[in-house]
Formats: sequence, C-alpha cells, structure tokens
Amino acid sequence: MRTLGVDIGSLTGKALVLEDDRILAWETVLTGPDSVETGTTVTEAALRKAGLALGDLDFIVSTGYGRIVIPFAHKNISEISCHARGAHWLFPKARSILDMGGQDCKAIRCDANGKVTDFAMNDKCAAGAGRSMGIMSELLDVPLDEVGPLSLQADGDGVPISSTCVVFARHEVLAYLRRGVPKSAVLAGACAALTNRVHAMLRRVGVEEEFVISGGIARNPGVVRRLERKLGIRARIHEHPQLVGALGAALFARDLAARHGSRREVPHPR
Repeated sequence: MRTLGVDIGSLTGKALVLEDDRILAWETVLTGPDSVETGTTVTEAALRKAGLALGDLDFIVSTGYGRIVIPFAHKNISEISCHARGAHWLFPKARSILDMGGQDCKAIRCDANGKVTDFAMNDKCAAGAGRSMGIMSELLDVPLDEVGPLSLQADGDGVPISSTCVVFARHEVLAYLRRGVPKSAVLAGACAALTNRVHAMLRRVGVEEEFVISGGIARNPGVVRRLERKLGIRARIHEHPQLVGALGAALFARDLAARHGSRREVPHPR
C-alpha cells in the first residue's frame, strides 16, 4: 500500500511517500504565495524520487497551513494530529511533542496510540514562532543555520530580548548593535526569549520524559539546548524533524486506505 502525506507550512512545503511501514521518498520546498502550486511541486518531486506517479497512490492526506486547498488530497487533517501521529511512529514512547514551525508553535500531549489528548498553541505572533529566528537572521546578517550555534558562543543567555512582540525585539536588537553588543550575545537573547515563550506553553499541557521536538526549529541547537536545560530532560529529535507532520499525514492516509479497502481515484494536480 502506497500513501502520501503533504504538509504545507508557512515557510516550507513537505511531501512524504510511504509504502506500508517504510518511507520511500520525501522532498521539501520553500512555500510560495500559491499553496496549490507549492503542494503540486513538492508532491511531484517526492514522487519522482520514489519512481511513482500520482495514480500509483492509494490515499493522500494533506496537513499544515495550506492543507484545505490541496486539490488532489482525499482528506485533510490538522497538523496537531499529524505531528502527534508522526512523532509517535518515530518514537513509540513519546507522550509530549513540541512542534516548532514558522508561523506558530504547538505543545501536544498524546496517549499510547499517538492520539492527541491535549494541546496548546501560541497566539501566532512571530515572537513565539520560528519566524522570529528568521527575522534575527536577517537583522544580524547571519545565515539561519548558524543562528543557533552562534548563540551558544555567548555567556549564558546574552542580552534581554522581548519575548512578547517581535516589533519590540527588532528595536532592541538594533539598539544593541549600535552599542557594539556582539552578535552572539544578541542571538543568545533571541533564542532564550523563544525558549521562555514555548516553555511556558509546554507547562500548560505538561511534559513527560519521552519528549519530542518536531518542525524546523528543532534544528536550532540554541533553542533546543536551552529548552532541555529548563525542562531537565533530553529531547528526542529525528534527523529530519521538519518531516514529522508529512509522515503523520501519510500514516493517516495508510489507515484510511486500509479502511476503504481499495485504491481511490486521484485527480491530477495540473
């Protein structure tokens, strides 16, 4: 049985092809202004890697920010459910998940079957999501993948940065730079601010020992290590944490395909 999960986030689109219990292929692309085009592009790229065509798939589930507009998906499911399902498949003992995306962050609790039992979200302000790291990267002219490592070169948590408003944070950063504060100290403050924001959200739903971080910010060690210190536990992170939602969608698609018992016709995306 072959299924596809398509996750259209605010910053990247992801597609993952699953064959029974094995990942066949996956792809990521930057999200453009047209979610349909992003979904089509990333799906076609993943299918090329798998050596498959759209008609070879039994079921397709879309998730993420642009999930409702993907025309070739049989069903769309919330990213909260998909990240819980994907994280549980990768780490079967997982009960607490933090999905740190570009637009928002979600703290999720799930049961032994990967079903969501509780969750909390930030208020979609960039200060509490991955986009804040992108803004810091642009302001300080530091490549995004170097933000986390450079923040760890500072003493402690660097200089105070607003954790409630990215507009205030921008002004604070520019003032620090004019005063000659090292970039590492500014980035440490920014990573600490984001850490404090998501830590408060996690406390609302509770955190257990088997704790998973998914989403692109899971690749930022400046945030991950600070959060681990606050929680007193080590996070489980897959080597490609941005794919967890697409994986969960593909797993839901597998269940739905088995339930329907036959291949569903898929309209071509173009």
